[in-house]
Amino acid sequence: MKNLFTCLALVITVLGFSQSKTVLGEAKGTTKVENISITITVDSLKEFESTFNIEDIKEILNMSDANETISFKIVCNGETMSNGKKSHMSYAIEGNSDEPETFLKSVEKIRNSAIKYYTNKQ
Repeated sequence: MKNLFTCLALVITVLGFSQSKTVLGEAKGTTKVENISITITVDSLKEFESTFNIEDIKEILNMSDANETISFKIVCNGETMSNGKKSHMSYAIEGNSDEPETFLKSVEKIRNSAIKYYTNKQ
């Protein structure tokens, strides 16, 4: 009986100390975003116009910190080809949050190219 109480006390003690609330060497700090990637995949011009808005990109740029890499990609899905695979075309750019005007001009060019892609398909 004495051995049972000794073992029980030992188990309770070990479990009590193993539940400590602080961890040694725990890193406390802030999270830093270094890369932002935006990809839009659409199947039609109507879907593209309802999904994509330049103002959303401006808002993301305003929320980003200095010197962050930003990439933007549009994937335009087309019709199924004769071999059974779906045709698609994609445009991609990469920029920096320190140059928002240049990045937004490139996004606008990609937007216009995607609209031309779908208008030429009709």
